[in-house]
Amino acid sequence: MRANTVIMIVLAGVFGVLAVVLANIWLTNQRSAMVRTEDVQRDTVVVAAIPLKFGDTLSADKLREVAWPSGAVPTGAFKTTKEMLDGEGTRQALQAIGVNEPVLATKITGPGQRATLSAVLGQGMKAVSIRVNDVLGVAGFVFPGDRVDVLLTRTTRNDGADRSFVDVLLQSMKVLAVDQVADESTENPTVVKAVTLEASTRDAQKLTLAAGAGQLSLALRQAAASEGETTERVTLSDLTGETPADVAARQAELAKQATAEAEAAAERKRADDKINGLTQAVERVGSRLDLLSSAKPAPAVASAPQVQEVVKEVIKYVQPEPPARATIGVFRGVKLESYDVPRQK
Repeated sequence: MRANTVIMIVLAGVFGVLAVVLANIWLTNQRSAMVRTEDVQRDTVVVAAIPLKFGDTLSADKLREVAWPSGAVPTGAFKTTKEMLDGEGTRQALQAIGVNEPVLATKITGPGQRATLSAVLGQGMKAVSIRVNDVLGVAGFVFPGDRVDVLLTRTTRNDGADRSFVDVLLQSMKVLAVDQVADESTENPTVVKAVTLEASTRDAQKLTLAAGAGQLSLALRQAAASEGETTERVTLSDLTGETPADVAARQAELAKQATAEAEAAAERKRADDKINGLTQAVERVGSRLDLLSSAKPAPAVASAPQVQEVVKEVIKYVQPEPPARATIGVFRGVKLESYDVPRQK
């Protein structure tokens, strides 16, 4: 037998023995772990046997008891199905509960209590509904249980100019219901007309006042983003990149143009008044001439002819002397500029 063959046989034997030893060690550790697990005190917890959704009535066929480590029982859990279903009246689910998920007291109603929004509200919280449309309601992608920011858009008039701006009114508001649906297991987007939010008393007052002060819209937050953030007002100048100084200069220019237009209108009115005055003077002189030309001479006495001095009244229309200077108005764009110049003879 060759030396290489002998070496291979020896190595195979060594590896085989090593594998047997390691397998025995692993089996021993597993038996020890099972013994330690069996020594842990266990309790029972009631879990959902089937998926439950908002408003489902709880019954024994929808629940089951499973073993649970005594030191890790969730707060509000029930140990037995009988304990959960005791009391007058049935209990209903207040939110979606998955299979094998512990059924906690905060997720179901009390005995005989209906699954309504009042049962979902937290301590001291209120339910407030606001009107939205297909755009302001995030195109129907807001569902019960989501968190949203409430935005307020307003337009105010200052110095004759309209100014529009948007403020973040409230942040991280919990959505209780959309229209009349409060089931958090709803998955299909629907266009709604109203969204009901959970709010404190003061926030409820803000929402009610803001509904009449401007337009409310929603901004959907990330599911894990519950912390507030620093916000600032957004105005029309932020959309165009103008600075407050640019906005003030533009408004001053508009005001200057409006003043120039008013002065030009006043100047035109004064000129019209002068022309009307001259026209009326000419008409009065013409009327006087007509009266004199229509007057008849008195009849002469034949018996006593006398030489009488004939006095003729001559009325001459004297052209008024034009003024030495004249005011000329020149429009430069929409601005009227006036110049005082000597009259040409």
